[in-house]
Amino acid sequence: MSKRLDKSWIVLESRENPEANRCVDLFVRPDNSYGFEEFRRDPEDAGVWTPVQCYSGLSYTSKDEALDAAKRAVAWFGI
Repeated sequence: MSKRLDKSWIVLESRENPEANRCVDLFVRPDNSYGFEEFRRDPEDAGVWTPVQCYSGLSYTSKDEALDAAKRAVAWFGI
C-alpha cells in the first residue's frame, strides 16, 4: 500500500494491468466514502508500488461510482 493511502482506509480491490507494472486500488474510508488511486511498479524502485496521480483525494458515494471514475480517469484501466 502506498504512503498516500491512509492506514484507516480499507483497500477493497487491487487490479493490475497485464504487465503487472500498474495497478488501481479501490478503497473505502471510515466515513463510508470510496476512492481509488493508480500506482506503478518499476524495477529500479525494487518493485515498490508508487502513486502515479492524486486520485485518492476524490470522494465517491459507492464502490461502483469509484470504479466507473477510475475507468474514465486511467487510460489502461478502462480497456
